[in-house]
Amino acid sequence: MVPYGVGALLLVGIIAIAMSVGEEPSTGTRDPDVIAQGGVLFAANCAVCHGADLGGTATGPPFLDVIYAPNHHADEAFQRAAAFGVQPHHWNFGPMAPVAGLTREDVALIVAFVRSEQEAVGIFRDPSH
Repeated sequence: MVPYGVGALLLVGIIAIAMSVGEEPSTGTRDPDVIAQGGVLFAANCAVCHGADLGGTATGPPFLDVIYAPNHHADEAFQRAAAFGVQPHHWNFGPMAPVAGLTREDVALIVAFVRSEQEAVGIFRDPSH
């Protein structure tokens, strides 16, 4: 038998997870200053692998691909990849190492830039999801 306090906490957690499943992932901001700051951070931290034009390189996948649309890879996926690294699961690149020195706020700026560039080329949703 689960003690009342633990059971209540577990129930709150389950409800929070269930409620978040149906939420639309963020598509960032349209604030030009935020996007510009994200572009600078992207150039300094991400472009070497993901391409200055977000088109990918020999060492990293393109972010201008429907796979990275917000409904397939939500903003938190970028946060987790930057913080913890990621094993490849869509591409034949090696694992991505964590990106040292980036805060959650920095990554949010980068995501705003990426989402802006995706929208500019018509990537809003992955139709397979």
